[in-house]
Amino acid sequence: MPYDAPPDLASLSLEQIARAVEERRLPPVERWSPSEEIDSLMRIAADGTWFHDGSPINRPAMVRAFSSLLVKDESGQHWLMTPQCRQSIAVDDAAFLAVDMKVGGGALAFRLNTDELVVAGPDHPLRAEGDSDCPAIYLAVRHGTEARLDRATWLQLAEHALAEGGEELAVTSAGANFSLVPR
Repeated sequence: MPYDAPPDLASLSLEQIARAVEERRLPPVERWSPSEEIDSLMRIAADGTWFHDGSPINRPAMVRAFSSLLVKDESGQHWLMTPQCRQSIAVDDAAFLAVDMKVGGGALAFRLNTDELVVAGPDHPLRAEGDSDCPAIYLAVRHGTEARLDRATWLQLAEHALAEGGEELAVTSAGANFSLVPR
């Protein structure tokens, strides 16, 4: 089955983005309680590259499929879930990268490196880490996983925050306020 990438984020309205988010069908990993645990021999590098047994996974469709099965537990361990087995996966920084951003309708929408769209808000908060010299902004995706904003997207976000004004570098999305200053 061929994969049709979503249109460029800039060409979508917030309504179209929200509809695309709502229509995405994901496996019900939250309902699965597999008894078997194994090592997947997989790793997600800080630049978003997926590896299996040391070799990069070069098929974007495979990465998209695997990413839909990702969860992160309370201890910080990432897992690929199936109904029968959960497989540990090493993640260098964040499971996803946010590679583009759009502002509109009182919300911030992000495109991930897997072409998934996420609207920041109460269910998908932004958080700032690092320090003022080297900040890192993360967006909650689902099941404990996060996306780190790449440099270009961080600059888009910072430019938007400066345009919003205020005493502290912060943004508002879907009614929620997020500081961009690492604490």
